[in-house]
Amino acid sequence: MIFPVILSGGSGSRLWPVSREHYPKQFLNLHKDDRSLLQEAAQRLKNVEGTGSPIVVCNEEHRFLVAEQMHQIGLNSTQIILEPCGRNTAPALALAALAAKSVSPEAEMLVMPADHVIKDDMAFAQAVSKGSELGSQGKLVTFGITPSTPNIGYGYIKRGSAQGAGFNVDAFVEKPNRERAESYLASGDYLWNSGIFLFKASAYLDALREYAPDILNVCERAYDQRSEDLHFLRVDPEIFAQCRSESIDYAVMEHTQEAAVVPMDPGWSDIGAWDALHDLKSPEDKVNGNAIHGDVMIHNTRNSLIHSESRLVAAVGVNNLVIVETDDAVLVADRHNAQDTKLIVNALKAAGRKESQSHQCVYRPWGNYHTMVLTDSFQVKEIVVNPGAKLSLQMHHHRAEHWVVVQGTAKVTQGEGHGDLSNLKSFLLSEDESTYIPLGTVHRLENPGVIPLHLIEVQTGSYLGEDDIVRYNDEYGRE
Repeated sequence: MIFPVILSGGSGSRLWPVSREHYPKQFLNLHKDDRSLLQEAAQRLKNVEGTGSPIVVCNEEHRFLVAEQMHQIGLNSTQIILEPCGRNTAPALALAALAAKSVSPEAEMLVMPADHVIKDDMAFAQAVSKGSELGSQGKLVTFGITPSTPNIGYGYIKRGSAQGAGFNVDAFVEKPNRERAESYLASGDYLWNSGIFLFKASAYLDALREYAPDILNVCERAYDQRSEDLHFLRVDPEIFAQCRSESIDYAVMEHTQEAAVVPMDPGWSDIGAWDALHDLKSPEDKVNGNAIHGDVMIHNTRNSLIHSESRLVAAVGVNNLVIVETDDAVLVADRHNAQDTKLIVNALKAAGRKESQSHQCVYRPWGNYHTMVLTDSFQVKEIVVNPGAKLSLQMHHHRAEHWVVVQGTAKVTQGEGHGDLSNLKSFLLSEDESTYIPLGTVHRLENPGVIPLHLIEVQTGSYLGEDDIVRYNDEYGRE
């Protein structure tokens, strides 16, 4: 049986400002309007024979985003392994391999990043079938993309002698300069390194034991001290933090003699930057070479990507630009320098600016909220609570709240005094009704209905930070 493993740990900083640390590109509908990249990766498995529900490896911050997006496409049995801290792909896959092997000693793992696009799912499934033949023989299989251009943004794989339906790997090559990339393309012996793998869980663990025993040792100890709740598997955070950060390429693939590569050409892209998203659009979907999303008007504009999230964007007389608008930031870049967007994100982080981490709309396991107005003494939010969801039973030391229901029905639970849990009462609010939560009052908000609950929250107080929350009870296990 093939255990699909989806790696969902990336931050997608080159796609800022749409992709943010707390809501990165794998959760966005960048390729299809009705599915995120993570959901596309999971749906792709329907065409691959012999696969079960996926294992998703992600960080603690994204756990509810993963769970909700898997639920939306009917994959409610997905196991989600939580990394206490990012340590790159080699340790992440060690945890997944230990989980898969505990179910079946002969488990094969199909490893896919959560943030790639594959246009031809059947071509991908056929390549996986070929790879599985090699994986069952103990080979560590990677999938190489047949190159169409001398791309300098990808690593390359040099194929060697034929091996079954693929080839032995002769060498892994770092991202080349333009001249070298052109020679790779001309030779026909090189493939783009896709970061997609297939191998037996036991074979990968054996390779780690030989080439990176320190990584395996830490991961085994952290996994042995695991705990599980709902679909989440948590390893010991203190032990896992001792693991060094390393990719599977450096830890295993560049050392093993069992590496094999299967070529494929399924219309693949890692959407590494905005220029890749421009190139992903088919010519018939472009106007004068422009890839357009949202409310956009253009005049005498060519070969540009213009992406609007919240308002009208107009472009006049420009060429080869990336213009991306969100409700709190605008990016303008030369399309051929789009990779350098990451440098802006690094500068935002260094300055301690929240635009590197969060959108104005912040997602929570119960729904989301959008900050409409923020000053030193008051804040206005739109809050959306999903049907059947509830916030934690909580209290604030520094702020009072006024709620006005604008759509749906709210169930409000509220105490009678400062921090009083002894006499909680519950009542319903319908549209156009409101309530006031005094500072220090224990309270909870819940949506008992079948449609999303929308309300406006006005906060007043001396401190309005999200860390001013004392939780007494929480459906989602948050502290």
